[in-house]
Amino acid sequence: MQDGRRSSTLPLIIKRRGPTILLWLLVGLLCGCAFPAPPSYEKIRSAYPQPVYADAGTPTLVNSASSAAPLSLAEAIETAFANNPDLEQAKWRIEQARAMRAMAEAAFWPQLTAYTEYMQGDAPSAYLFKTIDQRMLPPDIDFNNPGWFENFESGIRGRMNLFNGFQDYSATMMARSDIDISRGQRAQVVNNLTAEVISTFYNVLSARDFIRIAETSVDTVAEQYRITQVHYEGGAAYKADLLSLEVRQAEAHEQLVASRNRLQLARAALANLMGLDPAAWIEQGAVLAENTGQPPTIPDHYDAGIILALAHRPELLQARQQVIKSHIGMTAAKGTYLPRLDLVAAYYLADPNLEYNLDRENWTAALVLNWDIFTGFSRSARVNQAQAVFRQMLAADRSAILQVKHDVKTSYLKRQEAEARSMVAMRSVESAEESFRLIKELYRGGAVPITRYLEAELDRNRARMRSTTAFYDRIRADAEVARALGLWALERSSPQE
Repeated sequence: MQDGRRSSTLPLIIKRRGPTILLWLLVGLLCGCAFPAPPSYEKIRSAYPQPVYADAGTPTLVNSASSAAPLSLAEAIETAFANNPDLEQAKWRIEQARAMRAMAEAAFWPQLTAYTEYMQGDAPSAYLFKTIDQRMLPPDIDFNNPGWFENFESGIRGRMNLFNGFQDYSATMMARSDIDISRGQRAQVVNNLTAEVISTFYNVLSARDFIRIAETSVDTVAEQYRITQVHYEGGAAYKADLLSLEVRQAEAHEQLVASRNRLQLARAALANLMGLDPAAWIEQGAVLAENTGQPPTIPDHYDAGIILALAHRPELLQARQQVIKSHIGMTAAKGTYLPRLDLVAAYYLADPNLEYNLDRENWTAALVLNWDIFTGFSRSARVNQAQAVFRQMLAADRSAILQVKHDVKTSYLKRQEAEARSMVAMRSVESAEESFRLIKELYRGGAVPITRYLEAELDRNRARMRSTTAFYDRIRADAEVARALGLWALERSSPQE
């Protein structure tokens, strides 16, 4: 009988409410088919252009003068800060961390939801409650067979967590630690980027000096070849002397080509650090100024330097924030054993024909206490995981300290080596210049063979290159010590950071 009643009622429902059912089916179908196609890479890039890397664009230089003016070291660093994509990524990581903090703090605010619901059916329990909320319960209703009903309901639901085992508070504290960690990552990028720009800037200058040395060598050998050729034609020199000079000329030209190629590679590397298109910047005839800049004050000894590094090195600041964050994570994990208390409230109107009336309004408010008694040992596993992460961060902090100490010690040793090599190189240049001058005079007087002359000229050329390398290595060593101490990040940090 019951099945027969339902089978006879269903056609009546479809007949009476067929348009409504079809409308809701159509809405559901449209919602399911309304997803847009994913955008292409080209479409995204056109919407968010990158002018620094535009194919026909002009590289962006932070320069008070024109782009053709010599680029100073300070301007190269500022250009890198303005254009380098690694630094831009670090900036947006900070913004992500700030957004995550705002999301975590949202747990302390009430949550409000506006809704509208349409329902129909013949379930007795649903009929009873919905009809009562409509304030339209018939007095002679058969609760076992109430028949078909429909209901529209619109209202506002609210919820606010009052206690959650300190998990929301812990999540907020962890989000704030993430901001400090992101700032530390940006400081690390700044520290390393500054040192790399300085090193590459002086690589360009040293490559340019190598070209000058190679050109001087080419001119010297060419002039000697011309003189020897005159002597050979007059019978005062041997053919072997000309052949030896030709070989040396080829070597000098090869060295000149290598020096020019090295300059182009160094320029391309500097352009890349500054976030510029290397080809466009080089084609514009990039010229660097001869200045050396003013490095930060560096402690003379390792003992004083390591104190500075332990206080300011960005990697250590990140490791310490990770320790703090993981410790807060343990507190949050232990909070899962505590109950949760929520305040929930609702205000709504109900009517079968969507004819709402404030005289038939409804509201509810309740305090809900939930306390998980058994969760399949998931809470103890979460606590164990948080403790393991904390121990890992302690080990990572110790590893970071050891790495920084090793880095600082290495940078000081290399600085001492660069100083000693610079002094030796300067003396070797003086010795090589004097030796070449004497050998040249002896060769012109016929007292030494051409091979000895070529050896002296080659020694002078090599001494000049070693001196140039040692000079710029000394400057780069200071910059590397500053990086190891975290001074470049300290100079660029803002008061908020």
